[in-house]
Amino acid sequence: MSPRHRPLPLALFGLMLSAAVPAAAQTTPVAMSAPWAQAMCNAWNADAGLTDKLVESGWMKNDAGRGFKTMQIYRADCPKSGRIELQIALRENKARCVYGGASRSEKLDSSADYLMWAESSRWREMGAGEYGPMRAMMFGHLNFEGPKMEAMGNMGPFEGFLRLVGKVPGEWGTCA
Repeated sequence: MSPRHRPLPLALFGLMLSAAVPAAAQTTPVAMSAPWAQAMCNAWNADAGLTDKLVESGWMKNDAGRGFKTMQIYRADCPKSGRIELQIALRENKARCVYGGASRSEKLDSSADYLMWAESSRWREMGAGEYGPMRAMMFGHLNFEGPKMEAMGNMGPFEGFLRLVGKVPGEWGTCA
């Protein structure tokens, strides 16, 4: 075989292929950044405990007449990072995340919407299932604003939401 027609060694081929993939596609998004929120939205939609049970419980009916509920979350130890937002709407009789990204709601309706914040280490602990929302709020690990009685009536899905934080890949060592 002539030198011009020799096959490339597999390692060299892999290196060339990795160089062709954009750097953004190779990196994990910063936890609780806008790209991470989009991944969180996708994970929400794949979780029947959220999409089904929040409809069955009546949670979706309390949407302040807008057609969606807003959930904003952020990392308390990243004060310069903005909040991220998930908007949840009733679609095909499922509680679907229809938006995940940077916060776009100036003011939340405290009778229908949720705001949650915690230190990064606490988000990671909740995401790993080390404890659920009741313990997190009781010990001040999770700060919460919104319809508390509604949240208490949906502890199973609420815990499922907190577990998603640990399932969505994110870089926790830096702030967005």
